[in-house]
Amino acid sequence: MKPAHRLRQIVNAVNLSTPLGLLLAAAGARGPRPAGAPAGLLVAGGYRLPLPAAPAFTVGNVILVRGDAAGLLDRPALLRHEGRHATQYAFCLGPVMIPLYLAAAGASFALCGDYSSYNPFERLAGLDDGGYVRRPLRRFRRSPTS
Repeated sequence: MKPAHRLRQIVNAVNLSTPLGLLLAAAGARGPRPAGAPAGLLVAGGYRLPLPAAPAFTVGNVILVRGDAAGLLDRPALLRHEGRHATQYAFCLGPVMIPLYLAAAGASFALCGDYSSYNPFERLAGLDDGGYVRRPLRRFRRSPTS
């Protein structure tokens, strides 16, 4: 494992984001325990809680997947994308990233009608790698003044 990935793993354990991810996996995933993945990540398949609705999401160094965990390992671009989110948790002081991400998703939705296109967390993680399509900004109309 690269030193940067090891450092990310340690920081996310200390900032409690990886333990939070493991708690979510225990509460919301059915199936085997989280399995090791490249770059010090863990993948938990069978996530079944209603939120978030994404097919895969990351909390700390834990990637939670609605389907089979092995399916993520067959998608290296998506795995890199989720790994970048793990790094964002390290830089954002762990669970503090969750409200920051939600605010950015809301701003993106207001700007273009989807939660990812103008969300800086998704853009920095790589929209294409995450399977997102970049949408154009909404056209805001000004009401005519009398």
